[in-house]
Amino acid sequence: MNQIAIKMLMGDKGKYLGIVLGLTFASFVMTQQPAIFLGLMARSYSFISDTGLPDVWVMDPKVQFIDDIKPLQETQLYRVRGISGVEWAMPLYKGLLKARLSNGTFQTCNVIGLDDTTLIGGPPIMLEGSLEDLRRSDGIIVDIDGATDKLAKISDQPGAAKIPLKVGDNLELNDRRAVVVGISKVTRTFQSQPVVYTTYSRAKNYAPRERKLLSFVLVKAKPGQNLQELTRRIRDNTGLVAYTNEEFKTVTYEYFLHNTGIPINFGVSVLLGFIVGAAIAGQTFYSFTLENLKQFGVLKAMGTSNWVLLRMILLQALLVETLGYGLGVGLTALFGYAMRNTILAFKFPWQLLIFTGAGVSIICALAALISILKVIRLEPAIVFKS
Repeated sequence: MNQIAIKMLMGDKGKYLGIVLGLTFASFVMTQQPAIFLGLMARSYSFISDTGLPDVWVMDPKVQFIDDIKPLQETQLYRVRGISGVEWAMPLYKGLLKARLSNGTFQTCNVIGLDDTTLIGGPPIMLEGSLEDLRRSDGIIVDIDGATDKLAKISDQPGAAKIPLKVGDNLELNDRRAVVVGISKVTRTFQSQPVVYTTYSRAKNYAPRERKLLSFVLVKAKPGQNLQELTRRIRDNTGLVAYTNEEFKTVTYEYFLHNTGIPINFGVSVLLGFIVGAAIAGQTFYSFTLENLKQFGVLKAMGTSNWVLLRMILLQALLVETLGYGLGVGLTALFGYAMRNTILAFKFPWQLLIFTGAGVSIICALAALISILKVIRLEPAIVFKS
């Protein structure tokens, strides 16, 4: 009976391919769109992920996410250092400053100021130069994406390719000279702005004059120290907010989740993919069943039970589901691989495979249910009608 079911399914190649393509489209949309959404959300806290050495981030209580800077007084740094359980605490400056390029245009950059002595909080990967080169006069480190794109030099010849920024080139940050001493690799930010690293004291000179310039205090806990206890102790003694790395990622992620239209936009795309896939697969599968009613009637007239017919239809649905799901997920993986070096955000965790599989299974179950009801109610006498 299984062979008969497969032959019936593949007998009409047009409808068979129509069902598979419909499920492939649904599977692709339900995988690709959430993957882009997850990639965007991961970029919202990418700076926290790249700054992996500290255990706790200390900040103003009004801070809502990583880029929502509420500067602190520098005396807060010493208060945090005096709290029991803190191995070390270092200052970090983070701000948006405009860089003046060689052709006179301006580009907003994420400028990160690291502790002058330890340089804690630096880029995770250095492609050229070393982190210690920041101690050179006017030294900055630029991320590779910014160096080859938004901070690249533009040739005087029309249509010529951009000239990537390299070690030894100069920029102006807030009308002050900055010399590129290194190129780093960092995770792209949510707004894909260039990331520039320098020392804390130099960052304060680049930044506009303000009474408070300390963005965050990076804290390392002593070995064996419970992080939840430490964050509570910091809050109680300083009045500031302290988050572990994972807590700060969650705070940032939830801010973008609840205060932007991104989840709704991607949710609508996924829903449309599900509806279109269900409509195509359901209609085509039902049409296929109608065309094969006489064959099902013959099997019933020969004494085949409804359970056997039900199993045949489920086998047909499972076959097209597997093919459609596999093709859709495979196309998504190829899409992600092709976009790996572009500005597009893309993250493909294994949980997304389960989500897509469940969606495609629901589509096929609904399509199969409609056909099953039609076949179960079928009268064998249909065989003898002209």
